[in-house]
Amino acid sequence: MSTPADSPRSLRDELSSLKIDRGAPPPTRRRVPRFLWALALALLAVGAFGLYRATLGAPLVVRVAYAARSEGAAAPAAAGSVLTGSGYIVTGEKYISIGVRVPGRIDAYLVDESDTVKQGQPLVQLDQRDYVAALARARASLELADATAELAETEAKRLRALRGLDVAAQSALDVKESELRVARAQVKQAEAALREAEVALDYTTLRAPRDGVILAKLKEVGEIAVPGGFAGAGDLIRMADLTDLRAEVDVNEVDLARVSLGQRAEVTPDAFPDAHYAAEVVKLYPQVNRQKGTLKVEVRLLERDEKLRPDSSVRVAFLAAEPERAAGEPPPAVITVPKAAVQNGRVWVVSDGKLREQAVEIGGESGDSVVVRSGLLGGEAVVVGSEGELEAGKKVLVERE
Repeated sequence: MSTPADSPRSLRDELSSLKIDRGAPPPTRRRVPRFLWALALALLAVGAFGLYRATLGAPLVVRVAYAARSEGAAAPAAAGSVLTGSGYIVTGEKYISIGVRVPGRIDAYLVDESDTVKQGQPLVQLDQRDYVAALARARASLELADATAELAETEAKRLRALRGLDVAAQSALDVKESELRVARAQVKQAEAALREAEVALDYTTLRAPRDGVILAKLKEVGEIAVPGGFAGAGDLIRMADLTDLRAEVDVNEVDLARVSLGQRAEVTPDAFPDAHYAAEVVKLYPQVNRQKGTLKVEVRLLERDEKLRPDSSVRVAFLAAEPERAAGEPPPAVITVPKAAVQNGRVWVVSDGKLREQAVEIGGESGDSVVVRSGLLGGEAVVVGSEGELEAGKKVLVERE
């Protein structure tokens, strides 16, 4: 059992044991083995190399398409266009508006929209009653004039006989001869009035001036139609001759050197982008539109079907001229690549997993492709898109479009 005297000494001993002996030698540290340092450095190098391969050292991913080569009969179709533009379908004679020549109430339409009509076919019937009455009156006037002329001729003949016997005076004969001439003139006047009444009656039936298709009926049955007026007030029918369909397009005047009469063209309706129709340039208008800086050009469609409708919007591609060749010689091969592959007259070609820049000469266009006149042989993989910057000699991974 400890005594009170022992307690203070024990506390001092404990405090003395906590003091730092500055003269004592430092404690020895445990050294890391060298093989552990080498292992850490190796792991760091492997990680850095993997990071480089995953970022800067990774091959560039590109999308490619292959240069198409067309030969033989397929080559002309790939000749390409030198210019494209937007326009509308029209007819060679534009539109035919058929109006009345005489005033009248519309009794009936004898055709409907989209009907195909022949030249001379009745289209609209006006109220004929007034014109039938006028014709009857003209016929009666002619009969009266004929009777008057016949009576005048009989009297003049009798008076001539009397004058030959020196029974009648010469002055009386002159009066009868004058009356006969007046009567004959009245007959001619009545005949002209009859023809006029017949024509007016015929005008109450509107007929097709030529073969075509009815586009629109401009008035309703029961309305009064009068000839002339403002804004075609007398027009009842609009029709078109669809045997001569054309596409009308405005060409910028700086591109006029690419267009010429007789040049081949291709027309594609906006409503049917997969339909293509052969055409040729048939008209270059004589005057440039000063405000727009364009010239109106017409191409005639060499083929047509029900997809082509007047006023529908189309795209017109003016095709490049085919090179001359001897009779029987097949057309030359045509190389086409997507438009996206060509930049400033150059394409990037993937060869042996690396990029190569190739200069090309571009001809015309063919849809979403362009014609390559020189620089490619066909079959090359050309870059159409990438996820990074393209450089010659750079390794790439190909993702086919």
